[in-house]
Amino acid sequence: MTEPVEWLTVPEIMERTGAPLQAVKRWLQDRELVGVRRGPNRAVMVPAGFLLDDGPLPALRGTLTVLSDGGFSDAEIIAWLHEPDETLIGGSAIASLRTGSKTEVRRRAQERAF
Repeated sequence: MTEPVEWLTVPEIMERTGAPLQAVKRWLQDRELVGVRRGPNRAVMVPAGFLLDDGPLPALRGTLTVLSDGGFSDAEIIAWLHEPDETLIGGSAIASLRTGSKTEVRRRAQERAF
């Protein structure tokens, strides 16, 4: 997997978005965000590209659902979203989602997942 530029812990997500702990936990539980355990403390970490200043990237949730329903693990979802793809705007699925191109990303996610 191509490493995301930056990983954020739950406290860092709280600091970046101004959201309380319960909100960040809810985003993870409701699958508006996905993360993986990383580092020596095995802390849950989320790629920074999954967030805007005030919370999760809105276009992300449906894409996470499609990939998850297709059997992808959270680590596989993160890898797929960051995989270089020059045919997508921005060069990857997550970059494309950030530009508002969710329809094409979800179409490709459905192809990969099923």
